[in-house]
Amino acid sequence: MRIAVIADIHGNLPALEAVLADIEHRAVDRTINLGDCVSGPLWPREVCDLLMARADLTIRGNHDRWVSGPDPTRMGASDRYAFSRLNQDHRSWLAALPSSATVDHGVLACHGTPTNDNQYLIEEVSGHRLVRAHPSAIQERLGDVQARVVLCGHSHQQHLIQLPDGPLILNPGSVGCPSYDDPGANPHVSECGSPHARYAVLTIIGEQVSAEMIAISYDWKAAATRAEQNGRPEWAYGLRTGWFMPSRG
Repeated sequence: MRIAVIADIHGNLPALEAVLADIEHRAVDRTINLGDCVSGPLWPREVCDLLMARADLTIRGNHDRWVSGPDPTRMGASDRYAFSRLNQDHRSWLAALPSSATVDHGVLACHGTPTNDNQYLIEEVSGHRLVRAHPSAIQERLGDVQARVVLCGHSHQQHLIQLPDGPLILNPGSVGCPSYDDPGANPHVSECGSPHARYAVLTIIGEQVSAEMIAISYDWKAAATRAEQNGRPEWAYGLRTGWFMPSRG
């Protein structure tokens, strides 16, 4: 079994198209999308149309849940932009996506943790940045999950972690958003350090499990230009560089 794992597209159509084209050459058995499909100042409608036309398993991310809500006045700028470009069919599709799913070979797919789409599974915040959490903290977030492999997204950072006496955990990184700023209760940034579109391929052969962590080029200048045209220079900077825009203050 070979599974392509994608996550955190965030409306970046050229990045998604490049990743899907790359997957076509890798002889995978299926593709699993871990959510946060459309939120961002890019191409939410086009990305949603493309995903809806495919037969992939797609998990609902926290931004998918927020974008499918009824009140755009309560949304952040990225969700509000996506909401304005989607129709009711798009929003209904996003709302109906599963929050987690178990697939063959003991693989569990979720967006954040198995019970919370807005919590990091692998990372924690330290010094306003994401760092890898202690295995005991990761195990606590997993709870009583019985899985051989856990697939998660949300942090936009590629990780492959084997818990002692626990599952292998794979985060494929972000297809379309290599850096972001979270100004919430525990403010922090996530930075991949390059603008590449990221995903992973999981291979299961008997008792052996391996993973390829992949980063590919695409037309990130076009994506950055789109963000600038929609009034989001910080997104444009991140799309071009993989870093969050430094403070000008």
